[in-house]
Amino acid sequence: MKRSQANLVLLAVAVIWGSAFVAQAEGMAGVGPLTFTGIRFLLGTAIVAPLAWREWQILSSRGARLLPADALGVAVLGVLLLLGAALQQIGMISTTVTNAGFLTALYVPLVPLLAWLILGTNPHWSVWPTSIGCLAGTWLLSGAQAVEPAVGDLWVIASSVFWALHVLFVGRLAERIAAPFLVACGQFLVCGLLGLLGAGLTETITASGMRQALLPIVYAGVVSVAIGFTAQVVGQRYAQAADAAIILSAETVFAALFGFLLMGDRLNASGMVGCALILTCIVVVQVLPLAPTAPALERRDGRR
Repeated sequence: MKRSQANLVLLAVAVIWGSAFVAQAEGMAGVGPLTFTGIRFLLGTAIVAPLAWREWQILSSRGARLLPADALGVAVLGVLLLLGAALQQIGMISTTVTNAGFLTALYVPLVPLLAWLILGTNPHWSVWPTSIGCLAGTWLLSGAQAVEPAVGDLWVIASSVFWALHVLFVGRLAERIAAPFLVACGQFLVCGLLGLLGAGLTETITASGMRQALLPIVYAGVVSVAIGFTAQVVGQRYAQAADAAIILSAETVFAALFGFLLMGDRLNASGMVGCALILTCIVVVQVLPLAPTAPALERRDGRR
């Protein structure tokens, strides 16, 4: 897959995640955050499992085997996925959607920072200003309001750390294993089982609550998890983690768009400027790394 194709896949993921934000909020009316998280990721597991099984058969026919380290890596991705999704869901109980959307976007500058601290990777210089631009755009999209600290805000801030770690490592593992559906299915299974285990210990699950949350869970499980998170694994095999974070941050723009189309929300002037800023940053971070350097231009012109 070409870099441009991978970027389009990740942009499609941003559209999917933006559309699923409403389902995440509405699903909390019937079930607890761990129940919602566990069931939707197990649903995603069931949908992706046939594709994962097919990949397993192909690997076996080639004599390739997954190493214990690979299985451990998939399990770690599942734990990171659970912590990011569950903490975000918990935070949405006691904070506003506006605050949650803004604070979740903190993972954008965290990805290149953690890549530098953990992996020693130096991203292209354009990643830093565009990351800040995405945060500024998200703030404008939220109405340019000051974020007042609350318990829910702290939960969402914590979730952004695990989202950043997940974005950082999922592409590296998918590239090494070369089996994106196996990686996706494995992390979904770990996330779903641990989520339901935690729900059984801490939450009350009722039949009426499940009926109330059924449609949001199905939408989040099929569209957001099975399609969105699987496409993320596929796309990040061919995209830098920092670039992927910038593109995926466009989910805030699409969340606003779906809010306008489905819920009657309206964007003010500040929100429109925020959307434009985020989209500009997405384009810039993809175009600038492809531009030739000054020495290269000089050599091409025959001056060196």
